[in-house]
Amino acid sequence: MDIVFCDNHLLVVVKPPGLLTQPDPTGDKSLEEQVKAWVKKEYHKPGAVFLHVIHRLDRPASGLVFFARTSKSLSRLNEQSREGAIQRVYWVEVEGALPENEARLDHYIIHAEHRAVLGKKEDKEAKHARLFYRVKHRLSLTTIAEVELETGRYHQIRCQFSAIGHPILGDVKYGAKNGDGSAIHLHCAKLLFEHPVTQEKLCFESHPPFCNLNGV
Repeated sequence: MDIVFCDNHLLVVVKPPGLLTQPDPTGDKSLEEQVKAWVKKEYHKPGAVFLHVIHRLDRPASGLVFFARTSKSLSRLNEQSREGAIQRVYWVEVEGALPENEARLDHYIIHAEHRAVLGKKEDKEAKHARLFYRVKHRLSLTTIAEVELETGRYHQIRCQFSAIGHPILGDVKYGAKNGDGSAIHLHCAKLLFEHPVTQEKLCFESHPPFCNLNGV
């Protein structure tokens, strides 16, 4: 358990790749269950532990996830999320050389069965997806970039980089050449938001594991 921060109101933790954020019908282990067990033991909680995730990461992705520990915190953090006041910064490693050092990706995405697919503006189910990336490292066969979401769509980062011919490493669902889909090079590296009770500006950071692999 890589607990980054914990007080009476919220908890921030780093999720490893391959672990569900929340329980699903598969019955596989989830981060939420592990964190609840940790809180129960750490704080000697006799009954059920209140814990609600504020944002989720795809199972094969890694990085920062945070949870509300009270109903008041949950309400206030959800409000921040709706207002776009929670900033999440991701790092990705993609196949090939991205064409520009900085660029905005603009697409329309449809949430299909367990994946996102490109659509057109006039498609009834299509939602506008927009992100901004900045190249951090150019390697011999791959590019590492920092990504800021301007919209929050299902599998948005994975779908948009695949759409421009540069799928995320390991993401075979979206066209990567290698991998088994259990771990992809997509990492939530930074979270910035306001504490739900003290209103202090908080910033948490986590170094992407694939940067260590590449020595950067």
